[in-house]
Amino acid sequence: MKNKPRPLDVPFWTPGIIVAFILMLAGIVSLLARYTGGLGYVTNLNNSYPWGLWIGIDVASGVALAAGGFTTAFLAHILGKEFYEPVTRPALLTAALGYTFVALGVFVDIGRSWAIWKPIVFQNHTSALFEVAMCVMTYLSVLWIEFIPIVAERYGDKCSLLRALNNSLNKFMWIFIILGVVLSCMHQSSLGTLLLIAPTKLSYLWYTPILPLLFLTSAFAVGYPMVVVETTIATTSLKLSSEMDVLSRLSKIVILLLGIYMALKLGDLIYRGVFFDMFKGTGQSNALLVEVLFGVIIPWFMLLFSKVRNSRRLLFSANLLIVLGVLLNRVNVFITGFKPYFARTAYYPSVGEILVTVGFVAAIFFLYRLFVTLFPVISAPKLGGQR
Repeated sequence: MKNKPRPLDVPFWTPGIIVAFILMLAGIVSLLARYTGGLGYVTNLNNSYPWGLWIGIDVASGVALAAGGFTTAFLAHILGKEFYEPVTRPALLTAALGYTFVALGVFVDIGRSWAIWKPIVFQNHTSALFEVAMCVMTYLSVLWIEFIPIVAERYGDKCSLLRALNNSLNKFMWIFIILGVVLSCMHQSSLGTLLLIAPTKLSYLWYTPILPLLFLTSAFAVGYPMVVVETTIATTSLKLSSEMDVLSRLSKIVILLLGIYMALKLGDLIYRGVFFDMFKGTGQSNALLVEVLFGVIIPWFMLLFSKVRNSRRLLFSANLLIVLGVLLNRVNVFITGFKPYFARTAYYPSVGEILVTVGFVAAIFFLYRLFVTLFPVISAPKLGGQR
């Protein structure tokens, strides 16, 4: 009999959560500096480099790494694979928190944060950025709508309005699930489209006409690995039984999805005649080499072996490499490979930018633990984990 999701009866204020709280406070201090002194006061952004760490990590990487939400929803709810239900709610929570901080990252990064509403009214239907903004905004709303039944399951008996809302949503939830998958596919690829308008600013190592396709397939490829990484970290820190039966089977799907992305990535480099430029020894070529070798090729070969898929540590290691590889890809495209022709100096993130980003990541960990102790998200029993 499957275990039902439940609020976890675990101590909240652990040493890790205390550290996360301190990092959050440091990020808040930097945010105060940003809004009192302006972007130039707390960042190294300028007219040559209009975006930096906040866009490369907080937004572009955050969108990709939150892909576990729509990929697990597609698997469990659209394809009807109920076997994967135990990891669907945690993936939904991770995606909801991830996209929330993606939106906050955009809010902090733009010069006039109070004008963030304007794309809704002053629409530019030929802009890829407009499509990204609308999809992210709508998908963020969809994610929290999908979370309402979880809240109602916990507090529906105490709030008649919440119970009525949940009963009404149950009739239409399938629409939101499908909408979430469609919206994700749209803006994941459109983030790659943004760079196609800057052929003179993005290094030829990453600039390619199929960049939107690479962004989309890499999001597919990283969705389930992110679920594996998140589930392993959660079950370990919360002293719960590992979900190895589910995670091992998920990793078989990763072999196919990562294989498709790898074929497209390597095929594109070979077709454009730049494959061997990875070995030139420059900073950019080394970044691409690490991205492809350690983020794609090595973990793909690792997952081919059942010994890896059935070992908690090895499975976590292989999937973590994939997650870090996609993270590095977004950093490479938006930061490492981005260099305007007229820029006089290279961009390096300031201390303030780093503190805000670290604070956002710490807040996700903090809120994740808060949510799993308040709401029925995790179903793994309190048992010793497998190794």
